[in-house]
Amino acid sequence: MAAPLRISSGRDELDVAMIHRYLSEQSYWKRGVALEVVRKGIDNALCFGGYVEGQQVAFARVVTDYTDFAYLRDVFVLPAFQGRGYGRQLVAAVLGDERLRGVGWMLATDDAQGLYASFGFESLATPEKYMRRPAP
Repeated sequence: MAAPLRISSGRDELDVAMIHRYLSEQSYWKRGVALEVVRKGIDNALCFGGYVEGQQVAFARVVTDYTDFAYLRDVFVLPAFQGRGYGRQLVAAVLGDERLRGVGWMLATDDAQGLYASFGFESLATPEKYMRRPAP
C-alpha cells in the first residue's frame, strides 16, 4: 500500500529546486525552462504540492482569477512515485479547492487525456473559435 499523500497549497512548503529540476529536465512541455521563470510562475499562481513522508513528490499550478477561469498547468508526479494514484489525488484536490469553486477550467496535455476526462474535462467543442498567442 502506498504511503499517504498530503496535499498543501502552502507556498512556503514548495521545493522550488525540485520543481525546476523536474520541469527543466524531465517534462516534455517546459524542458530547459529557467529557474527564474519557474519562480515567477509559482509567485503568480495558486500552487499545490503533494508530499509523502515530508518529501515533495508532486506539483500542480493554477493560473486563475478565482472568479470564472482557471488554467491547470505543470501537473506532475516524480517518476519514482508514479503509479500509486498520487496524480489522481492531486488533481482531485486542486479541482475541489474551495477558492476555485464555480470556475471554468482549461488545460493542455499530450498524454493524460484519460485522467482529465475522468474529472469531466472534454475536448473543445469548437476549437476553431479559440486562438493563442505563443510566447516568443
